[in-house]
Amino acid sequence: MAFFLLTAIGVRAFPATKGLSFTLIILAVVSTALYFPDYFLEFKGYELAGLITPLIQVIMFGMGTSMGIKDFIALGKSPKSVIVGVVAQFLLMPLIAFGLATVSGFSPEISAGLILLGCAPVSVASPVMAYLAKANVALCITIVSVTTLLAPLFIPVLMKFYAGGFIPIDVLGMMWGIVKMVLIPIGAGLIFNKFLHGKAKWLDASMPIVSMVGIALIVAIIMAAGRESLLNMGMMLVFMVLVLNLAGYFSAYWMARFFKLEEQHCRTISLTTGMQNAGLVSGIAKEMGKIATVGLASAVCGPLMGFTSSVLASYWNGKKTPESTSAIQSESILDNSNVSKNVSN
Repeated sequence: MAFFLLTAIGVRAFPATKGLSFTLIILAVVSTALYFPDYFLEFKGYELAGLITPLIQVIMFGMGTSMGIKDFIALGKSPKSVIVGVVAQFLLMPLIAFGLATVSGFSPEISAGLILLGCAPVSVASPVMAYLAKANVALCITIVSVTTLLAPLFIPVLMKFYAGGFIPIDVLGMMWGIVKMVLIPIGAGLIFNKFLHGKAKWLDASMPIVSMVGIALIVAIIMAAGRESLLNMGMMLVFMVLVLNLAGYFSAYWMARFFKLEEQHCRTISLTTGMQNAGLVSGIAKEMGKIATVGLASAVCGPLMGFTSSVLASYWNGKKTPESTSAIQSESILDNSNVSKNVSN
């Protein structure tokens, strides 16, 4: 654990590796939870799994406080990109997850958890990676917002369709559980942002930290609860979640290219599609009473997704987009014309 924490602090000193910091912290948490699971199962008779839903609600509230009407302006400016991003999220990922679950040979509940991960909305951490990848951050925020708000409708329906053959799915019960975890806290956050934005600067500054701590604690609780299942199928589950993650990046990027979107938007849609809201999946698994099985894929996803998205963002950060190249050429032409004017004068 100490190694990962020290490394997490060290990588923040370099812009190219700064994005790996949170991933290393999660790895430290995971290793601790696996070695000392009892510390994350209960405290003085209270089952710590009961903290998952409130933590998700706090994270969603934080998302709401950072949202406003301006975040949805991108919907009007580039509706085609938003539609492709949302469709990629709720069409490609569930289909890929279902295919992997079918061939995995996992138990029905573990398979259902993999499908649930594929049905999740976009991770709230994706705008950070979009920024590092020189993608379109405004578009990313819009896709995150739209997919999250659609989650209470889409997740139960998709789970009934894809996972109904693995475990019983209570569509209405799942809808209400997601509404409590997503829509109500986001609504409260939006109201807060409308009337108190800027008046509680301590809250604005602390919410990202609270969200990161919340996600780390959720991962630790799930890892501790599902320790035996994870040790039994360990590398196979890690491999399947990794394939889901990478397939999301790859398929969404080329789907965006197929619809002739600009490079920045292709990168954005690739990242948003591959990055699932694993925390929300954990909350849903807790509501289902199956945190140690259905919630296991989401716990594995956290550190894997953080690592792969950081690597992909770093790779794209070093590559100029055609749009930025054109902008540089335009500036060069203008500079040359100004020089010519000065010479002629």
